[in-house]
Amino acid sequence: MSTRSARAAQVLLWVVPALWSSNYIIARLAPGVIAPHALALGRWGLALALMLPFVWHELRSQPWQREWRQLLVLGATGMWICGAWVYLGGQSTTATNIALIYAATPVAIAALGVKLLHERMSGAQRVAIVFALAGVLFIIVKGDVGNLLAVRFTVGDGWIVGAAISWTLYSVLLRRWPSVLGPAARLAAIIGGGIVVLLPFTLWEWWIGPALPVTPAAIGLVVLAAVVPGVLSYTAYSYLQRELGASRTALLLYLAPVYGAFNAWLFLGEMPGWHHAIGAALILPSIWLATRR
Repeated sequence: MSTRSARAAQVLLWVVPALWSSNYIIARLAPGVIAPHALALGRWGLALALMLPFVWHELRSQPWQREWRQLLVLGATGMWICGAWVYLGGQSTTATNIALIYAATPVAIAALGVKLLHERMSGAQRVAIVFALAGVLFIIVKGDVGNLLAVRFTVGDGWIVGAAISWTLYSVLLRRWPSVLGPAARLAAIIGGGIVVLLPFTLWEWWIGPALPVTPAAIGLVVLAAVVPGVLSYTAYSYLQRELGASRTALLLYLAPVYGAFNAWLFLGEMPGWHHAIGAALILPSIWLATRR
């Protein structure tokens, strides 16, 4: 990895969680406005349309078609399950439960990265992971362990557990399976696979459920989801995996509660608390330590 690539990866590691955390806001605004699978399909359909002009030449010139089975698996895990299932879970669970469940995914990705991808992690990096996880949990429980004991799980949490497991698989397989395509073109191909998987479930959702009207609010959510937590964050995540590996890249998920609290204050008027400051004090230096070369 060149010095320039290393610097770009280090910057993106702090930027991507800010883009990703916007999906929490979208999930909270979506119920009653647009159905989960329709939102996921619209998100990735628009994302693919935006990307194609920039990656079309590479897709035409490279023999990526032999990877179609892998693209379907990555599309199913990364775009269907990690898309529609999160919106399904958000209808009946709380942001606290979502954050609590997703807090385990970086540890799982790091463990699989070391086991399956043979990525190395120093003792200091392992300690940093523990402190980052402690910071996330501190934010989730708002500085009171009693809040952790008071957590109650719902049916929606099952969807989130499935999405968290799927994200772990997506992250490891994305790194494990080589591709002839660059990060952007490969993401476009994966999105295509995800759309193929999403389409029948979206039609089924439309058939059995009450039809929601197409409103400016629904279109706005689709556009926002396609651009910010879609094209921008997924492309950057693929680039980070290539430059830093799956284990270290997964640690950016620990920054989501910090950025999520800021976004909630900025867009929803929810003031952050003192526990966010302490959690950030644990998370931020830990991320820096764990992602050093």
